[in-house]
Amino acid sequence: MTEPAVSDQLLRHVGGLRRYAFALTGGQQEAEDLVQDTLLRAIAAAGSFRRDGNLRAWLFSIMHNAFISGVRRRMPPLVELDDEVVAPGAQAQLIKLELRDALSALARLPEPQRAALSLIALEEFSYDEAAKVLDIPLGTLMSRLARGREALRQMTRDEPRPTLRLVEPKITGAKR
Repeated sequence: MTEPAVSDQLLRHVGGLRRYAFALTGGQQEAEDLVQDTLLRAIAAAGSFRRDGNLRAWLFSIMHNAFISGVRRRMPPLVELDDEVVAPGAQAQLIKLELRDALSALARLPEPQRAALSLIALEEFSYDEAAKVLDIPLGTLMSRLARGREALRQMTRDEPRPTLRLVEPKITGAKR
């Protein structure tokens, strides 16, 4: 049995790369640009990939490094959602708002926390794999995850909203 062509191997990972890119950038166009840049870099560096290596982790490492290089040149993006992201239905508007809020909170995290959370929660990397992708020690990854999760909890928790009450004005100093 022959090994799948390199292009077939790369295609299997494009969906995950798109999700991770969207989590990092917050916008679909920026995510597509990052995926394209990642694939171009991977093809250019194909000779450096070990045949027994983890292609998925290698691709995500390339993407992470490309993103970090790009971040240094621009400000953090705003979260944008296309209508295609949320399926139509009775609760579609509510789901879209909740998704927007969650993605907005994720986008406000510092990049190291956002990257760690995205790899673990969205792409289901193991802790060891995520640490290798980010090129950090496992303890550092765990610390970033803990801080990122706590920051998301703080940003997304339901805080009681003040209610308006109409109160009769008190008149002081007036004698009857």
